[in-house]
Amino acid sequence: MDKNSISRTNIIGAGEVGSAVSVDMDKNSIHKINSIFWDTKGNEILGTTALPFYGAFVSEEKCQLFGDVSGKKMLEIGCGSGQSLRYLAERKASELWGTDISEKQIEKTTQHLTSCGFSAKLICSPMEEKCGIPENYFDFVYSIYAIGWTTDLEGTFCRIASYLKKDGVFIFSWSHPIHKCVVPENNRLTFKKSYFDESWYSVSLGEGTLALSDRKLSTYVNALAKAGFVIEQMIEQSDDEIIQSWDDNSDFAKKAKMLPVTFVVKARKM
Repeated sequence: MDKNSISRTNIIGAGEVGSAVSVDMDKNSIHKINSIFWDTKGNEILGTTALPFYGAFVSEEKCQLFGDVSGKKMLEIGCGSGQSLRYLAERKASELWGTDISEKQIEKTTQHLTSCGFSAKLICSPMEEKCGIPENYFDFVYSIYAIGWTTDLEGTFCRIASYLKKDGVFIFSWSHPIHKCVVPENNRLTFKKSYFDESWYSVSLGEGTLALSDRKLSTYVNALAKAGFVIEQMIEQSDDEIIQSWDDNSDFAKKAKMLPVTFVVKARKM
């Protein structure tokens, strides 16, 4: 995991950026803003977060949420540049699928997998929309730092449930909502944003603009329950060994020792 990926985990959130502007939530305009962002400067500005890392200071190597994936059918929501799909292909997953809202990200995934001798069925579509993905088909659906971009969390979780076989597993990670609210200030952590504020906001980063909403943990939990999932495991602890291995004495690393900056959920379709 490179420093840009750490930066991505740090940046995604109004409290960290400091230049967020609340906007009226319109699905089509948000899709347009975010697809343009990832078609142009997304990776350059935010880097890439991909397996074996779930976000800053949390790894699959330590958590072992997937277990043995050999022979399993995998679908990634928000496949980005394809590194997570490659990671699972190297572990003998039998079939790879991926979706992303950005045409450029789909192209990058294709190029990356091809260069590594792998292939996947890739679809450019917002995760909320029906797009030809087979139902009751996958052993795993997962999303590494992408699920938070959805404009319809409950609808997205219901779609993901439809893609999974019975007892199939859904794993996703995203920036922890408390991380979004707290910023380092004069050697202290200070609340800059209400935890309960789930309104949409736009953020200008360099030459790019993105749109996001910071949802409460209970919003994710309740949406999973409505979609028919049972949570098997949730991780929100930063791994001290990873922090130390990076020798990162930044404000962000210090913050990660005090409160969660990433959360990961493993849920099973009933």
